[in-house]
Amino acid sequence: MSMLIPPPLSLYVHLPWCVRKCPYCDFNSHEFKGGTPPFDAYVDALLADLDQDLPLVWGRTVHSVFFGGGTPSLFPADAIERLLQGASSRLRFAPQAEITLETNPGTAEHGRFEDYRRAGVNRISFGIQTFDDATLKTLGRIHDSAQAVAAIDLARNAGFDNFNLDLMYALPDQTLAMAEDDVRRAIALAPTHISHYQLTLEPNTVFAARPPTGIPDDDIAWDMQEHCQALLADAGYAQYEVSAYARAGRQCAHNLNYWRFGDYLGIGAGAHGKLTLGSEQTILRRWKHKHPVAWLAAAGTPAAIGGDERIAPDRRPFEYMLNALRLVEGFTPAAFEACTGLAYAVIAARIDTAVAAGWLTVDAGRIVPTALGRRFTNDIVSLFLDD
Repeated sequence: MSMLIPPPLSLYVHLPWCVRKCPYCDFNSHEFKGGTPPFDAYVDALLADLDQDLPLVWGRTVHSVFFGGGTPSLFPADAIERLLQGASSRLRFAPQAEITLETNPGTAEHGRFEDYRRAGVNRISFGIQTFDDATLKTLGRIHDSAQAVAAIDLARNAGFDNFNLDLMYALPDQTLAMAEDDVRRAIALAPTHISHYQLTLEPNTVFAARPPTGIPDDDIAWDMQEHCQALLADAGYAQYEVSAYARAGRQCAHNLNYWRFGDYLGIGAGAHGKLTLGSEQTILRRWKHKHPVAWLAAAGTPAAIGGDERIAPDRRPFEYMLNALRLVEGFTPAAFEACTGLAYAVIAARIDTAVAAGWLTVDAGRIVPTALGRRFTNDIVSLFLDD
């Protein structure tokens, strides 16, 4: 065994409500029907939730904050500001910490982005998905392409110079030309970051129960991915993760921390956290109860905790690889040892198997997925899953 060294720490804040649940979405999101969500009560509960978890992270610095959902942009800026002020009074925030707010273009209003910036948000992530209006309707989105462009312009005019566009491909009845057109239109809007990921039919979603027609097969989806990757590369967006592309220096710090097996504190209904407890030399996963009403009623008490799990040493290689092998940069033996508390020798033979298969390379002490390996990430990761 090696010494477990606590990695960088992030804060994830889950805001669970949305205007309408998308049929492909398996996130913990809930349509709010009637009236207005209890924004003030929810922020109070978030701070109580944070207070309960604080003993797990005393003395540590938060390097990034991510507001996910649901639709975080439903929340008014003053609620976001109160949460950030409360969190920064309880935890040390790094100078220039990245603070991201997920935004649905259908909820963008003039003046909101200026207020979010004043509140402390410095990065916006837009859920665009596609610029094809007919497909947006199929996906259950509440915005159209014109609203998407208008929302991006509003954010830029408010002073945001760091924003992401989420795009999906292999959508119902989508052709290769349509997928490429989405990427070209995204590039024309000059975001600093583009997430480009394949539609999957997740369990317990409307699409899983009633799959839409016309979903491209795997070969067509792979063609879409390859062609769109080339367009992004030509436009200066370097791939740094399976589905993430960024301008130089504009990678998402929060998601990078996930993929490097960093720590994150999760607050809010259904939020998950992963924390390295140096004093105990263990890794803790903690999750909160999912339903907003039940979580609100119990926030700040042990009853709000859905569960705690210590990641057993024999499980850590799989958990680590599940994240690290998504990265183009790969990982080093030293990083593996620091984050898992295990000697590299524990995984050396399995690394050799993946190298022999052409999935990984070992160069100057860094283990890196090959182009073939990035296509078969799940197969590589499965090598590290003990029976």
